[in-house]
Amino acid sequence: MPKTASLRRRPTVVPDPMASLGELLREWLPRQRWFAGKDRPVTELALLSMTELYPGCLHLLVHTGHAGVPAPCWAGPAGDCYQLLLGVREHMAPRLGRALIGRAEEGPLAGMTVYDALHDPRSAQLLLERLRHPGSAGPLRFECDPSVPVPAGLPPRLLDAEQSNSSLVYGDEFILKVFRRIQPGVNPDLEVPRALADEGCRRVPAPVAWFSTTHPQDATLGVLQPYLRDASDGWTLALRALGTGDHFAAQARELGQAMAEVHLALASAFPPGTHGENGRTAAAMTERLDSAAHYVPALKPFVPGLRSAFGALATCDAGPPAQRIHGDLHLGQVLRAGREWFVIDFEGEPSRPLAERCSAQSPVRDIAGMLRSFDYAARQRRPWRPEWARRCREAFCAGYAARAGWDPRKKHGLLRAYETDRAVYEVLYEARHRPDWLPVPMAAIERLAVRGD
Repeated sequence: MPKTASLRRRPTVVPDPMASLGELLREWLPRQRWFAGKDRPVTELALLSMTELYPGCLHLLVHTGHAGVPAPCWAGPAGDCYQLLLGVREHMAPRLGRALIGRAEEGPLAGMTVYDALHDPRSAQLLLERLRHPGSAGPLRFECDPSVPVPAGLPPRLLDAEQSNSSLVYGDEFILKVFRRIQPGVNPDLEVPRALADEGCRRVPAPVAWFSTTHPQDATLGVLQPYLRDASDGWTLALRALGTGDHFAAQARELGQAMAEVHLALASAFPPGTHGENGRTAAAMTERLDSAAHYVPALKPFVPGLRSAFGALATCDAGPPAQRIHGDLHLGQVLRAGREWFVIDFEGEPSRPLAERCSAQSPVRDIAGMLRSFDYAARQRRPWRPEWARRCREAFCAGYAARAGWDPRKKHGLLRAYETDRAVYEVLYEARHRPDWLPVPMAAIERLAVRGD
């Protein structure tokens, strides 16, 4: 790689790269789909860890701070920790134009061009080689399942789909999810699929390889899994059905059955929770509502009605026991290959603390997430077709009930509360990331605040 020797001749690259990168990252980070602080200027950047993964490619963990809040040793409520893989060259190939971060004007990298290395096929291939051969690089640890061979030389391509992480597909055989927003601990997207594989659950692709860091704390950084090359995600299939007039009910019912199977496997793989937590859950939902209303003023007129949904939760049927769940279930998190549904992306809602995402919760939370997703899909076409969403919701719940042994439709108070909580989350998410989509969850907010369904 050009200028590898130059990087090695500059000893200040390791101790103080932010002198070169700080201003570039302040401008570049807020433009990334996976960056959570688009609504707040990046006022502080702190380097938590840096490793030369291979010549010309730097692996960084950086803390972003906002509004003058000092950066702790690991990102917390005051900010976030992000994983970056940065290519550094004197001259960048024209084909990498989309990956450009900028040209450093000062500091140890002055005169060098910096770019997102995940867009670089050579960097992506070298990253796969690290995963194929377990070992370490500074604080980074690379591990794999020795029973699953990964061929060398698989051509990489970076997926363009909007998501909260970055994903590389290798030869249409494997997919590597590189986590962007990092929290200490084992990421659920590694922990859960490994546990479900041990349970013999075939609805979730098992991890093949993964990498992590030991500094500043232990944390999962990425997971390699089999790639379902002929699969389509549920969101795409739902929109296609809407476009052709297909009611999608049969597929929704099968999806409900598949999700029930996953929930049963999760209940077996992880320690069970308990009944009787509805009061505490209602208080947490109310707190999230108040916080969201403070940030999104459009919510404020509906707060009293939404609180009534949470208040009813404290006195309604306790429902099924709490257990490990998906945590962020929607049509984009499921794939259909042939006639089979698969469930992916067990990371949970990235904005919530890792401990909360790994805790036992009601499976109704997942069901509510999928029901909201049907509504999202229905609103992508005009005129809006509420009957399409209602049929899908009904079919999904019927399929779930047939396999799980209990019917979500008979847990009306629970379902309304969890659907309301999900809609509040969606409002906050859209306000921060996709303001043009805000009317979709706000329509649900208006319905849930007035009616009990």
